[in-house]
Amino acid sequence: MLLVCTTFPLIWVGGLVTTKKAGMAVPDWPNTYGYNLFLYPVSEWIAGPFDLFVEHGHRLLGSAVGMISIALVVAIAIWDKRRGMLTLSIISLIAVIIQGILGGARVIQDEVLLARVHGCFGPAFFALTVGLAVATSKRWHSIQPVVHPGSGRLQVITVITAALAYVQLLIGSFLRHVPASGSHSDFRVAVIFHVIVAFLVAVSVFAVAATALRGFSEAVAVRRQSMFAVLIVLVQIGLGIAAWTFKYGWPTFLPGGEMFSQLVIHAESVAQAGVVTAHVATGSLIVGVTVAMALYSFRYYSTSPASLVPQVADKSTLRGVSL
Repeated sequence: MLLVCTTFPLIWVGGLVTTKKAGMAVPDWPNTYGYNLFLYPVSEWIAGPFDLFVEHGHRLLGSAVGMISIALVVAIAIWDKRRGMLTLSIISLIAVIIQGILGGARVIQDEVLLARVHGCFGPAFFALTVGLAVATSKRWHSIQPVVHPGSGRLQVITVITAALAYVQLLIGSFLRHVPASGSHSDFRVAVIFHVIVAFLVAVSVFAVAATALRGFSEAVAVRRQSMFAVLIVLVQIGLGIAAWTFKYGWPTFLPGGEMFSQLVIHAESVAQAGVVTAHVATGSLIVGVTVAMALYSFRYYSTSPASLVPQVADKSTLRGVSL
């Protein structure tokens, strides 16, 4: 859980780096203006320009996530005897290393494509940390799977929902990192698809909630998470409209434009940066929650009676001590 709780703020700060166009505030990597990353003077970091403060802070927080990932691998190797968990923890460590290299390459090359890949890979890593937290939780170990005739439907819907949520992030990344060669029509098409997929994500999340609440009383975690997903999707829709309004004005396809006709938002203002960054981070949160729903839907229900033989974890298994 510690890894999840540090990765999510990292996504917030990373989103702020992009929003404030601070990605090139520190021109070298892995150093910071010639200093070792961890030896850069705190006084210069705190008192320096805001873009430097954000970018260097992003690097420090990313390093902390990397260290926690190393600790997680060690902890699972010692206390959790499930081979798959050790493999997943190693994959997460490799993923955070790759993400760090992508971030560094983005600085060295100053390339929009690398910035986009870096922005898409972060939420994928966050989803992986959520999966690790779920699989090492007390709730996960306490669940006794049962056979349910409609479980396949619930599992399919949750997987589709998680996939749609991530696809939505990919489209959003294109809108955030528009290439120099991109045309107005390319941007318009991306916006249209972003709106369409947002609608599909909302419908899918509501479908999961309706399905889980109607006939799956055993799946307590899925039911609770589906309701939380409904809430954050509604918040995300509001943030999306607000982000567009703060950057481009009130959407012309929505009523009430006259109310905002005199609204003036300064580019890269605190309000604009806060709303846009919150929209980005909430998108990653939706991915994390939907991944957790999908995992729990498979944990609660088995497709065959033969698979109900419990795989008892070793007493030394991590139980709720997920780093």
